[in-house]
Amino acid sequence: MVSRLSLMALIIAVSIIVGCAENNKTVDEIVFMAGYKPQANLPFVGVYVADNNGYFEQQSLNVDIKHASSGEHVKLLLSGDIQFSTSDAGSVLKQISNSEAPLTAVALLGQRGQQGYIALEDSKIDSLTDWEGKTFGYKISIPSDYMAMMESEGVLRENIKEVSVGFDPRILTEGKVDILAVYKSNEPDTIRSLGYEVTLWDPYDYGVPTLGLTYITTNDYANENPDVVRRFLKATLQGIQFARDNPDAAIEIVLQYAPETTVEHQGFMLKTEITDAISELTDTNGLGTMTDSQWKSLYDHLMEYNALENEFDYKNAFRSEFVDEIYESGDLVWP
Repeated sequence: MVSRLSLMALIIAVSIIVGCAENNKTVDEIVFMAGYKPQANLPFVGVYVADNNGYFEQQSLNVDIKHASSGEHVKLLLSGDIQFSTSDAGSVLKQISNSEAPLTAVALLGQRGQQGYIALEDSKIDSLTDWEGKTFGYKISIPSDYMAMMESEGVLRENIKEVSVGFDPRILTEGKVDILAVYKSNEPDTIRSLGYEVTLWDPYDYGVPTLGLTYITTNDYANENPDVVRRFLKATLQGIQFARDNPDAAIEIVLQYAPETTVEHQGFMLKTEITDAISELTDTNGLGTMTDSQWKSLYDHLMEYNALENEFDYKNAFRSEFVDEIYESGDLVWP
């Protein structure tokens, strides 16, 4: 018969063995590069919070956080110098179409697209039909969702002056254009900070299939490291849920990375992107989830408006199994 003292010694020994095993658990080293400068873009926030709150550590990950300065993140991802990054869903499709880049989106944060269109409120441009006779400024190329919006409302594009204006939104307040293509979570607030209220049009509201930012990796990395992909998504999606529940605390964390920005502007960005990350799909299945039909609709839209150079199998652009595997009845399985 085992004595009480022997039983206690056995329990202590087992506890020591388990503790040592946990302490010696392999930690995977990965590099995440955000697709732009530090700010409250939702996929960036997920990483910032996961690092600050110890979620990466709980998932046995050591993540080196970097930021792209000139769009180099995709090139570095393809070369294997980084393991995860961010990209707009439409950009993922274009990269694959244009160069057969072996990219794959493993979580969809933007259930609606990033782009919108604004006019100054006092311009009295209240509907899409009011765009006729006006000047529309776009950043680089004429957006496909703009073309689809005009078509849906029967607006004649030949009656609109379309000009490429680059990335400075002040062109709107200077009166050089009447309507401006913008990133919804950023530039409307920039214009308001200059003392102007704006009217915003969202392509999604006109039935245009749009999707926003994603977490991306390469197919090879995902195939060779599926558990790392799952653990990265667990930590970052936990971070995004924290930001949704605690936006003020999340902004404090963002400001550690972007100290030169304002609480108000970063708060506007976070609120806008959280709104666009939530849908009936995510309410049921969890933040970051995506469906085949979403990607097919976006692919078909881009093909219809000649925004893709070559046809390809759109299913190559995303892999939903990783995010699906970390949820159970819509709840993130943690840790």
